[in-house]
Amino acid sequence: MRLAAPRMPADRCVRYGDGMASYRKQVILSTAVLGASAIGAVGLVRRAMRWGSTADEQTMHLPGDAYLENGPEARTVMTRAISISAPREVVWPWLAQLGRGAGWYSHDRLDNGGKASARHIVSWIPPPRLGDAAAIGWLRHLEPGRALTWWLPGEEAFGTTMRMVVDIRLDPEGAGSRLVIRISGDATGTVGTFILHAFEAVDSIMTIRQLQGIKSRAEAYGTRANDPAAPETGERDQFQLYETIWSSGERAGVAGRENAALWRQDAEAAGVVSR
Repeated sequence: MRLAAPRMPADRCVRYGDGMASYRKQVILSTAVLGASAIGAVGLVRRAMRWGSTADEQTMHLPGDAYLENGPEARTVMTRAISISAPREVVWPWLAQLGRGAGWYSHDRLDNGGKASARHIVSWIPPPRLGDAAAIGWLRHLEPGRALTWWLPGEEAFGTTMRMVVDIRLDPEGAGSRLVIRISGDATGTVGTFILHAFEAVDSIMTIRQLQGIKSRAEAYGTRANDPAAPETGERDQFQLYETIWSSGERAGVAGRENAALWRQDAEAAGVVSR
């Protein structure tokens, strides 16, 4: 005797079909949400790349603009700015020691090994001079009281070589100051564009915080020569993890951390400092 195959009740078939339709709707909705999130994230990064800056500041000429001429097509330019309620003579000392032993005034846990960036003008850091080397390259252009340009001539990572320029410009604005930081870069290789996009996202977080850190220090502390909460110990790595080499050859930070020695060699090859 042949038995007929059991049949699923019609009402259950309808419910199963409804479940598949609901699943497809969820997949479509999730895909749309992820796509919108990705687009939104890109939009946020694009806005962060010009955070605080005006159209004129985004297009104005800065010394470092020429350093990347005739380079790879993969390129990025990020111009950010902030107004500071302190005159230039108060703001400049904070810029002069930035990355040269005083830390980066940004997210210290991320870019300074957890060391707290200085909240005073550090006594043993000399005035900036051409050829000073730090994690962000060597000092290629200097206008005391107004501008610094750091040049990173080429760093290899993940199959690409990336060059970078950091232009720092300080102008008067009423009784206060206007600070503009432009970071430009290019990269070679097939992954160059991807590396630059990743850099844009990370740098947006760090540089915006840095601008805010400079502003808060200048407005709250002026040019104070000591910090009661963190007195100077005399240790040259008290406020900064990454090594810096001043044009004189003296050093601060932890020896060998990052590539200051490499950028020093490039400055020597350019004839800016002696070997």
